[in-house]
Amino acid sequence: MTLDFREIGFGPEAIDYMAAWDLQRELHQEVVDGSETQPVLLLEHPPVFTAGRRTKPQDRPVDPGGAPVIDVDRGGEITFHGPGQLVGYPIVRLPDHVKVVDYVRRVEEALIAVCADFGVTSARVPGRSGVWLRADDRGPERKIAAIGIRVRRGVTMHGFSLNCDVDLGWFDRFVPCGISDAGVTSLSHELGRDVPVTEVLAPVRHHLADLLAWGPYVATPDYEPRPDPAKSHASSGVAVLSYPAR
Repeated sequence: MTLDFREIGFGPEAIDYMAAWDLQRELHQEVVDGSETQPVLLLEHPPVFTAGRRTKPQDRPVDPGGAPVIDVDRGGEITFHGPGQLVGYPIVRLPDHVKVVDYVRRVEEALIAVCADFGVTSARVPGRSGVWLRADDRGPERKIAAIGIRVRRGVTMHGFSLNCDVDLGWFDRFVPCGISDAGVTSLSHELGRDVPVTEVLAPVRHHLADLLAWGPYVATPDYEPRPDPAKSHASSGVAVLSYPAR
């Protein structure tokens, strides 16, 4: 099925997190009920912290800087969304032969390819979800894109975030994903120039459409494994995966 990309709010029209969550649930039910449309929402949020089911009290922001802190039903721990960060919510039915972990790996691979289009080399870190850069003379191992999902009745919700020109100072207010031994970065920080969200839309659409066509692909080699404080679990037939946004 063809993905239906919907660019629903950027810059001054950034979408309130709760409004986007309500829209996700509405579209999720339509796909569960048999709709052949496979929507992928692409947007920015005003500043907001979202706390997944495994968030520890000590990882929450002491001073959230006026941004709300919202508890959500995805896996993983706490993250930040805000201006300069492209957020994507694929609401797609997983084919019977596709395992949830394969879906996550495909989204990661799409984001790795987007970074490569901009000349930024990245990969996965086994044990930690998302897309990472190696430690180098610019800084420690650091995350540039993140995954935080929920799968219910075979249909995905929540999704990914890619740091374009987001203010990285927001990530100093909390312990992202409960991981204190790594950093956070953005395309703008790595390239030394502004990379607005609108500049990454076309490559994100291209690579997601390619990877979520469910054909074979060659995975980017992983970096060295690291421990992740978030673990996956499932209950009552609902897969709630600890693939946290960071």
